[in-house]
Amino acid sequence: MPNSTMRKVIARRLSESKATIPHFYVTMDIEIDALLKLRADLNARSPKDGPGAYKLSVNDLVIKATAATLRRFPACNATWTDDAIIQYHDVDISVAVSIPDGLITPIVRSADKKGLAAISNEMKDLAARAKSGKLKPEEFQGGGFSISNMGMYGVSDFSAIINPPQAGILAVSAGLQKPVVKDGALAIATVMTCTLSVDHRVIDGALAAEFMQALKRTIEDPLSLML
Repeated sequence: MPNSTMRKVIARRLSESKATIPHFYVTMDIEIDALLKLRADLNARSPKDGPGAYKLSVNDLVIKATAATLRRFPACNATWTDDAIIQYHDVDISVAVSIPDGLITPIVRSADKKGLAAISNEMKDLAARAKSGKLKPEEFQGGGFSISNMGMYGVSDFSAIINPPQAGILAVSAGLQKPVVKDGALAIATVMTCTLSVDHRVIDGALAAEFMQALKRTIEDPLSLML
């Protein structure tokens, strides 16, 4: 089967990423029962149809939580150059979307400033137009940080290749029922494993760990996203 133009571009960019970017990985398990409850409660409040209607996905809340965390950790929203590290003012998040020819990353611009319903509706529109090949170049070129979510496939754990010239990508796995210890007693929680891949030239290990700690706190206390 001949390689499509998109397949060649993906192969070139990801090969260059692994060859030239020193990847470093930080993984954390995050409990999402509170997030799932908030999602269900908010979806129950949505109008059935019309311009105000929405249907939040787990990924919509992850996008919002990641954007809020990036606002607190601007050093993770950055790019390496030989002369300087460039930090982005805007929190523009690229979200991996699978399409017939491969993969594309439409961008939710200024995600930290948008509400959950706006992020959800924008992401649905971007994903639909990505699959139909109707995205404009400015809708998928750029971005300061990426998210790749394979939870819908039941994937329990994975790491993602950095999308250059960005310095970080968050790999989001499925929420799975797992035993946890709470107050000294065994309990069952819905646990989502997330792995942050970073460019070690830009982000040191301690900073990556602090970012993941903050993201974990935000996702496990999702009401903070409403503030």
